[in-house]
Amino acid sequence: MSTTPAPPVNRGYFAIGAERISKSLNVGNLMRSAHGFGASFTFTVGATYQGREAHSDTSKGVQHLPHYNWVRIEDMVLPQDCRLVGIELIDEAIELPSFRHPLRAAYVLGPERGSLSVEMLARCDYTVKIPTTFCINVAMAGAIVMYDRVRSLGRFAARPVSEGGLIVDPEPHVQGGRVIRREDP
Repeated sequence: MSTTPAPPVNRGYFAIGAERISKSLNVGNLMRSAHGFGASFTFTVGATYQGREAHSDTSKGVQHLPHYNWVRIEDMVLPQDCRLVGIELIDEAIELPSFRHPLRAAYVLGPERGSLSVEMLARCDYTVKIPTTFCINVAMAGAIVMYDRVRSLGRFAARPVSEGGLIVDPEPHVQGGRVIRREDP
């Protein structure tokens, strides 16, 4: 059995970024997660750091994905038909588990110790919230959103009704290619 994880199978494309982010460690972690989850590009709007300062991006995502540093919201240029999805803990937002991800999306998170600006929220096609009781770290919130996207739009087997998971017989000819369920001993 291989220990190398299979790359996520994405449908459509997505990008992720942050507005007015100030800590290069947070954006580096976000970029690393974006690279791991198969993002098409990353971005910042009004960031107070330089893209190459994101030393926590140990996967060197900036070398593998386009990264855009837009100074102002008006400078943002997203691909045609790309939906901008704000991630913000506000009452009007759609809860992430109930959100259907657009096939083409760019997700934007707010800054540390702050929220998305009124101007950014106005530009968003959707606003989504992670169902937590308080704000969580920017990079962690981004990873949760990307996981939810990959999980909901990816080609994964349905979750089993009982705990545990389904495994596929590694030698289909032995058991006729049946999907078998791992039983507790």
